[in-house]
Amino acid sequence: MKAIQWLRSLVFIGQIYVAMLVIAVIYLPWAIADRRGAVAACHAWCRWVRWTLAWMTGLRTEVRGTPPQDEVVIAAKHQSFLDIILIYGAVPRGKFIMKRELLWAPLLGQYALRIGCIPVNRGKRTQAIRKMVADVAAGRDDPGQLIIYPQGTRIAPGVKAPYKVGSGVLYTELRQDCVPVACNVGLFWPKRGILRKPGVAVIEFLPRIPSGKPVSAFMAELEQVVEARSNALMAEAGFDPNPR
Repeated sequence: MKAIQWLRSLVFIGQIYVAMLVIAVIYLPWAIADRRGAVAACHAWCRWVRWTLAWMTGLRTEVRGTPPQDEVVIAAKHQSFLDIILIYGAVPRGKFIMKRELLWAPLLGQYALRIGCIPVNRGKRTQAIRKMVADVAAGRDDPGQLIIYPQGTRIAPGVKAPYKVGSGVLYTELRQDCVPVACNVGLFWPKRGILRKPGVAVIEFLPRIPSGKPVSAFMAELEQVVEARSNALMAEAGFDPNPR
């Protein structure tokens, strides 16, 4: 059975990248003319991934809570590529802080810029944070929801990793509310590998943290609510996030 699931997963992965190319080409004229075309293309691909994921691999997806519609910072738990897809698909104008290297990916990099993503060189932490703040401030005329991952990279379920202060700096500089997001998606769609496991992968938009808090207080609250709710979602799926 595991071999069959692996093959189903392999076919699923292959076809979503073919679909990405097809959708990107179809929407390209509109995307070049108007940012709304790029956003529509990305939302279409997110819907396609969720639909095919369910019937091809048995992995259903669920979005809980209330996705924000206004300009906020979204600070999310990051376990796999699936949480990116679910968060972006749930909000009207999402844009990410992303690795600069992704700019060179054919079509993907161009679409990322078109939807308002902010490329950052993560090689030097202090310079990266300063540039991040400057780039975000320069892009304030481009409305939307800024999606950031406070831990900076994908973290496997059950693994502890620090929350980086860049999230707090952005929260302070932008003077926007922050909407935390918890998830359990890494249990089913791992950071690496082919196998996609059947089940219910969940992301949950949590109550917003109002703007104006000191960075230290904000960071402590963000980590507490995201980790606690992510652990609860993983426990709901049968995984013990804190094994003895």
